[in-house]
Amino acid sequence: MAGGFISIGSSGGKNYPGKLTFRVFMTCFVVAFGGLIFGYDLGISVSASMVTRLFGRRPTMICGGMLFLIGAGVNFFAQHVWMLIVDRMFLGFGIGCANQVAPYKYRGALNMMFQMAITIGIFMANVLNYIFAKMENGWRYSLGFAAVPAIMIAIGACFLPDSPSSLIERGLNEKAKIELIKIRGTTDIEHEFEDLVAASESSKVVKHPWVSLLKRQYRPQLTFAIAILFFQQLTGMNVIVFYAPILFKTIGFGANVSLMSAMITGACNAIATLVSIFTVDKFGRRTLVLQGGIQMLICQTMITAAIAWKFGLDGNPGMLPKWYAIMVVCGICMYVAGFAWSWGPLGWLVPSEIFPLEVRSATQSINVSVNMIFTFAIVQIFTSMLCHMKFGLFIFFACFVLVMSTFIYKFLPETKGVPIEEMHIVWQNHPYWKKFVQPTNARPINEEC
Repeated sequence: MAGGFISIGSSGGKNYPGKLTFRVFMTCFVVAFGGLIFGYDLGISVSASMVTRLFGRRPTMICGGMLFLIGAGVNFFAQHVWMLIVDRMFLGFGIGCANQVAPYKYRGALNMMFQMAITIGIFMANVLNYIFAKMENGWRYSLGFAAVPAIMIAIGACFLPDSPSSLIERGLNEKAKIELIKIRGTTDIEHEFEDLVAASESSKVVKHPWVSLLKRQYRPQLTFAIAILFFQQLTGMNVIVFYAPILFKTIGFGANVSLMSAMITGACNAIATLVSIFTVDKFGRRTLVLQGGIQMLICQTMITAAIAWKFGLDGNPGMLPKWYAIMVVCGICMYVAGFAWSWGPLGWLVPSEIFPLEVRSATQSINVSVNMIFTFAIVQIFTSMLCHMKFGLFIFFACFVLVMSTFIYKFLPETKGVPIEEMHIVWQNHPYWKKFVQPTNARPINEEC
């Protein structure tokens, strides 16, 4: 089967005029703070689909910020385990607005701000853990500090414009046109506005987006909504994020050194994500994902060999020389970097930009839910896997990296520079997915599976 490399140029889609305005940048910046609290403490957001569809993105973000603030407070004052569990129900909102206001030429870079905020949140959590490790009840301060970004997103969202697509969905067409002019920085928005209205009219036919997702015409998008976030977890990256101190301590580092090493990998994660912001709209999504997959595969192989050589089968490394410790940390940092400029940000970007308006709210909730489910599953079994598989754990994740890289090569089309409203053209021209997607002038909304 041929690989899925399809590129849509000016002949395939419409080139809407528009600038990278300060309004767009600030919108994406505030939305990215959802990633900051996401990176600080992962949560759940299945209900976000219904809320965003009924009330719009801005009220959802304000509500999400307030809920996260409540959750941070519960964390800080928790006296029992059940309070920490209930707290997780308040944590989670943050994805969905940026794609609908970003000009398609800059959509990749602007949406990378969400992942950038996630990595900064992770790094901040590592730093705070290191600072509070020796303090009495330090864990309360680590968890309670999440209130800071929660306050920033709740307040910042009050000053954001609602997306034109969301306004049109709620029948506020004139307000949507005014907002589109402000966002694009030009009055030449008629063609884009007409396409947004047409897309909204089509989406109104779909009364139940969750049911519509099962229709044949949405099969490609649904596949990637599930597969990309599923594979993202099986790179093993979140294992490194959550259990880096345990992993380093198991390898033989001291407690404080383990926290310091986790902080180093967190910084590497943030820096590498910054690289992706400047390269995603230049090299494209497929190139970065495939390159990152190859880099992670090589690094996992090297780490496996290094740990196997020192640990052996009994899992007892004895005293680790300094050069060996540095080598392991560098190998893990290279692995983290490979993820951070590929599967990390693109695991969120690609699913969020490939869905048509009529099912967008439902699919965004699926993205987050799949991520949460497999994040929960992986972190629950990691310590047992590490004890039983030892260095074989990295082989386990390396096999999945190989599988998912092959999957991307075969089935993911290139979406760089394609307007959201014209994304269906990409699927129509793909050698495999074209049999699921009808031509534009013959796309029946109520097509049966």
